[in-house]
Amino acid sequence: MPLDDRIARVTRRIAERSRDTRARYLDGLARAAAAGPARAHLDCSNQAHAFAASGADKAALAHARAPHLAIVTAYNDMLSAHQPYEHFPGAIRAAARRAGATAQVAGGVPAMCDGVTQGRAGMELSLFSRDVIALAAAVALAHDCFDAALFLGVCDKIVPGLVIAAASFGHLPAIFLPAGPMTSGLANDAKAKVRQAFAEGRAGREELMAAEMASYHGPGTCTFYGTANSNQMLMEFMGLHLPGASFVNPGTPLREALTAAGVARAAAITALGNDWRPVGRILDERAFVNGIVGLMATGGSTNLVLHLPAMARAAGVILALEDFDAISEAVPLMARVYPNGLADVNHFHAAGGLSFLIGELLAMGLLHADVETVAGPGLSRYTTEPRLGPLGLEWVAGPGASLDAAILRPGATPFQATGGLRRLEGNLGSGIIKVSAVLPERRRIEAPARVFASQDAVKAAFRAGEFTADTVVVVRFQGPQANGMPELHSLTPLLAVLQDRGLRVALVTDGRMSGASGKVPAAIHVTPEAAGGGPLARLRDGDRIRLDAAAGTLDVLDADLAARPAAAGEGAGDGEGCGRGLFEVFRRAVGPATAGAGVVV
Repeated sequence: MPLDDRIARVTRRIAERSRDTRARYLDGLARAAAAGPARAHLDCSNQAHAFAASGADKAALAHARAPHLAIVTAYNDMLSAHQPYEHFPGAIRAAARRAGATAQVAGGVPAMCDGVTQGRAGMELSLFSRDVIALAAAVALAHDCFDAALFLGVCDKIVPGLVIAAASFGHLPAIFLPAGPMTSGLANDAKAKVRQAFAEGRAGREELMAAEMASYHGPGTCTFYGTANSNQMLMEFMGLHLPGASFVNPGTPLREALTAAGVARAAAITALGNDWRPVGRILDERAFVNGIVGLMATGGSTNLVLHLPAMARAAGVILALEDFDAISEAVPLMARVYPNGLADVNHFHAAGGLSFLIGELLAMGLLHADVETVAGPGLSRYTTEPRLGPLGLEWVAGPGASLDAAILRPGATPFQATGGLRRLEGNLGSGIIKVSAVLPERRRIEAPARVFASQDAVKAAFRAGEFTADTVVVVRFQGPQANGMPELHSLTPLLAVLQDRGLRVALVTDGRMSGASGKVPAAIHVTPEAAGGGPLARLRDGDRIRLDAAAGTLDVLDADLAARPAAAGEGAGDGEGCGRGLFEVFRRAVGPATAGAGVVV
């Protein structure tokens, strides 16, 4: 199928915008590649330090003839999604030896959980952890001993940070090895109902705790379609996973076989062989467009609107909000996974998952088929599924039809004609809204503003019973300059309660919402942010705001904001405690949300 003209136009626009930056990036990649495998340039003392503890692999490392793989791991046993990585290094080293290669853990990166830090001071470090992860991974790879890299990471900021680091070492091949989702527990909608009941005082803490523990119950990614699972989708659409690797549960024979296959593939695509596939060439404008298409078709996390521009910049590709909006206009919403529906990612995978979805989008001309991937040339490889057969791991054709039309639909009969995210523009600035879980009749609201400088203040007003009429809740001074742009997901149950009471409500903020953003309309990532003197800093209680997702507008009505002084950032966080003082330099250096809110790119 020829590429859809709308996707082609966006891709050409990105390529033209990125002409100079991409050319400089590829020049740097070529210079690094021309120097040859790095270990050839290490002197004996350098090598002895690097390989002193390598045991049986020491001889192979010293001769520098076998591919040597770096393992960069985000393992910790506090995060369910990353706990399975505890045993990956040993399995990777064994698989590398079988493939005639060697492997070492080059370094570890931090991995924090937004689910733990929601509503807490630690959430102010969350977005900046992406840049810390990129820096830490770069330190690991800077030993310059490696022919390819294996990245072990799953969740919110971890995968984007690792991609930024991988792009910075673009002459190296890179494969991402996922750990997989936990098995299904308490249904996500049942958990959400208990959360709302607790917010209203109709459920106690014991009932809430029981529901949460039944939902988050074992090793693996949380099963809703938040940022972690959106990341896994992204890695397949961009060709950085092996086909079908994303949603295989941890600890299963198939998961273990996919990990071993990823190691063997990394060893096969180094510059020492005949199929060199540097990650910097894979990460071109077509790969990023494919990733955005996947985001829109699945109704994925709003956080990727921050992460994709940052990842792309690391590879010399410049994305803009208009690209997301144009692709959303072209791509239908084909999946319903919680919070956009009742199913979880295990149900999505069983219904046909990414192999069916990619096949449909290729058939509609909505994806670049002619891309490079770690599996080989062409995205059609990602329409296959891994299976364990009599001879071991093999890839077979994926399903030709959805196995559950309530979860996954073909492009001819989508859940809606356009994608799950929209850009907003108006006199309050630029922002985005996730509409995939918002009922059409709730996508436009015009109501008076209630202006707050912290989510705690919103919660206090809710407990005091102050929300009795249609309201646009404005939470400002939550942008990257102010306090690191924390997620405000702990407001979701409160706003959902108000909506269920019959009020028309919406959220407007320069902060973020969770990847699990749901049924309440939320204009987020509003730029310029209040801390930089943006329009939100001049709003007052009672100002009438119109949010119209269909029209893509966000405006204050009948108010001359330019004539007002900007409010100070009271309540935005004092920058102390829980390590926040260490990140003051990040808050001073961070870029705007429209460019990815990056510090290092």
